[in-house]
Amino acid sequence: MRKQAEGKKPARRKPAAHSARRPEHAGHSGQKPSPASGTDRRSGAPAAAREQRQPAAGFAVQRPRSERCPYSRKCGGCQLQNLEYPDQLRWKQRLMERLIGRFCSVAPILGMDEPYHYRCKVQAAFGVVRGKFVCGIYQSSTHHIIPVEHCRIEDENAGRIIADILALLPKFHIVPYNEDTQRGVLRHVLVRRGYATGQYLVALVTGTPVLPAKNNFIRALLKLHPEITTVVLNVNRKRTSMVLGDEEQTLYGPGTIEDELCGLRFRISASSFYQVNPVQTERLYRAAIEMAQLTGTETVLDAYCGVGTIGLAASAKAGKVIGVELNPAAARDAAENARRNGVKNARFYAGDAGEFLRETAEAGEKIDVVLMDPPRAGSSREFLAAVCQAAPSRVVYISCNPETQARDLAYLTSHGYRAERAQPVDMFPWTHHCENIVSLTRRATPHAPPRTRVPARSGG
Repeated sequence: MRKQAEGKKPARRKPAAHSARRPEHAGHSGQKPSPASGTDRRSGAPAAAREQRQPAAGFAVQRPRSERCPYSRKCGGCQLQNLEYPDQLRWKQRLMERLIGRFCSVAPILGMDEPYHYRCKVQAAFGVVRGKFVCGIYQSSTHHIIPVEHCRIEDENAGRIIADILALLPKFHIVPYNEDTQRGVLRHVLVRRGYATGQYLVALVTGTPVLPAKNNFIRALLKLHPEITTVVLNVNRKRTSMVLGDEEQTLYGPGTIEDELCGLRFRISASSFYQVNPVQTERLYRAAIEMAQLTGTETVLDAYCGVGTIGLAASAKAGKVIGVELNPAAARDAAENARRNGVKNARFYAGDAGEFLRETAEAGEKIDVVLMDPPRAGSSREFLAAVCQAAPSRVVYISCNPETQARDLAYLTSHGYRAERAQPVDMFPWTHHCENIVSLTRRATPHAPPRTRVPARSGG
């Protein structure tokens, strides 16, 4: 049964798991990489990038060592910083053409005018090194903290907030958490910025629900940074590399911040998935919606919809938008974002997108366009089979991992679809990661869609 998300906020939200060990596509923070077959088990790098660990070798112009990040050898986040930015774009363009070019033409990559300090989500690990309180990043493939004073891709003010939190700890007798002894308090700090609104969220991640002198601590922090609009305490009691835990309480402000994207306003919590580069996200979404070729009458399915960002952005040009998200909390957030933005032609459901598509096809209901933005591991074979069964006239596939995207394109193009055009977008300058959009159309005489077994559902 399809379960439509309600527009009200749940009483208790379970935050999504995040990892401080490896980057979220870029930089120092984000989600733990998927152990997919196309991934380096040690670094999380796509195999295509693994094959070219020294991409600078094919380029004449390299950055002088004096201009490179002093943390680069231990961090591992910015793999391409030995290249000038135009050369980085050329390297990514060649990678896209090699992986995706066999399916369709690849348009010139959309780069950034200012490829610095673009990350609006910053997090730091806290600990004690040689008796001194420190904060920074984990050394690549380890849990050894590297103190970092300045990162060239992270929001500068977020870095200053984290540095001031570190300086305040001794005054309020707050001790960093020790992973070995499981003693201490502060494990991580996560800072999120609303790019358009200027609002800041600070999440203090602790190993205990008790934060010493928390009221005085927050007052001191707000005196230094009045731009902070909310502070939350997130409790992570587990021995894990995941940053955020399952318990959260608001200490100051509403507990969330807001940001504007494509003319819409979105609510962001500590655990919300929200693209870390808002400038390029707008370019990515506008390009994807353009490639969908909407005329105002289509029924659009936003698969893997998250909090509804791209589906709501497309709603103004569509007849109807249906968003499906496996995470119930995210689906509820999507419904709330629709309500807050006055979007009347969008509905969001908690459930499996593949099952939803299959039920829709079996009921004789038509889906005209599918927008899909799966995780780095790519889409499942079951979902791709459901797409072929539902037979939308157009599919727009957004991917943060062109290697798994190429794998999925091979399936779709062998089951009735033709790839028309690819548009790379550099969401993560200085890294080997890149977003890519591919538009596909249904062939006039497609192959018969594959027959797959539908798993039984428990109901609800």
